[in-house]
Amino acid sequence: MKILMSLMMMICLILMLLTIILNLISKKSYYDREKSSPFECGFDPKTSARLPFSLHFFLIAIIFLIFDVEITLLLPLIMTMKISNILNYSLILIIFIFILLWGLYHEWNQGALNWIN
Repeated sequence: MKILMSLMMMICLILMLLTIILNLISKKSYYDREKSSPFECGFDPKTSARLPFSLHFFLIAIIFLIFDVEITLLLPLIMTMKISNILNYSLILIIFIFILLWGLYHEWNQGALNWIN
């Protein structure tokens, strides 16, 4: 029993040692200015951090998040279709889609969807 236990410990030790050695050998690291920079999004860290930011990108991202959340709210309605009254289900779905379309129309009217600089 002791021999089996020592053999298992030896195998585990060899495997850990091999894993560490292979991890050190197989590293392919390229250290360049862009990768070591804290700003990997394309901003130059050497210039001023107070550059003007396009508000249009922010608005499009917010609109995307709103409609993405709305889709996650629509999916459970499909599951509840079997157990709910068809009249109540249809009324809730129509009101929900109407609110979505009304919000889309409002954003379109306000010009948030026009891609003009």
